[in-house]
Amino acid sequence: MNLIDGSSALEPEDREVLAQAVRLLERPSFAARVAEMAGKPIGQFLDSLPRAATGKVRDAVTTAMLRSLKVAVATLDGESQGTPSSWMPKLMAGVTGGLGGMFGLATLALELPITTTLMLRTIADIARSEGEDLRRARPKLACLEVFALGGRAAESGADAGYYAARAMLAQAVNEAASYLVERGVADQAAPAIVRLVDTLSARYGLVVSEKAAAEAVPLIGAVGGATINVVFMDHFQKTARGHFIVRRLERKYGVATIRSLYGGSAARLATDKGALRLRE
Repeated sequence: MNLIDGSSALEPEDREVLAQAVRLLERPSFAARVAEMAGKPIGQFLDSLPRAATGKVRDAVTTAMLRSLKVAVATLDGESQGTPSSWMPKLMAGVTGGLGGMFGLATLALELPITTTLMLRTIADIARSEGEDLRRARPKLACLEVFALGGRAAESGADAGYYAARAMLAQAVNEAASYLVERGVADQAAPAIVRLVDTLSARYGLVVSEKAAAEAVPLIGAVGGATINVVFMDHFQKTARGHFIVRRLERKYGVATIRSLYGGSAARLATDKGALRLRE
């Protein structure tokens, strides 16, 4: 099904890739995928988390974001090494997720920064493959945006979803980009950097809480923890692919054109999904 109507301004291949981006960015959320895998709603996992876990998750997410920001600023400037690999990062994420499944929240502070850095590397590869120049500050921060974009409810649909999330991130990201252009380093105490980390962490933390809750269930164990981490990695890889397809098309056709087409296509996709559920 081609979701892109009224898009004669786009070349045929670009209509197809925009349709692909809509499907990637408006697919079921991470929570929905874990719930389907586990056979019960993610809310039941979240209810099982002890109150003390909230602080551990928040601290682990903040540490992971700070580490990823430093990695992005310092090292995401090399040339592409070819087609991005999707299976190797998932394999490595599965290994670290196995530790989380065996030892639960006790390993989150160690496991999450590793997993997040692995994801950042594969996100950067995807960005380069879609034409991003990672020698520049703004595209580097676009890689970090993926963590926040993956933390929204995909079921919200259309402009209430992907583009609304980008608008919410825009001020913090632009301020941080200006700071990095001027200073060249990420001082974690600088107000622009603090705002960026807080903004990213708030949304990324939603998905991390869901992941931690599922891994904390004793019956899931190491095998389930590894599987959850693979799903976690896959979720953000697909978010990254959709995000950087959209950014590439925006550079070619303009933000207003792509945003309009995206919004209409996402709305139609949501309608089609609703009709399918009614038939079921």
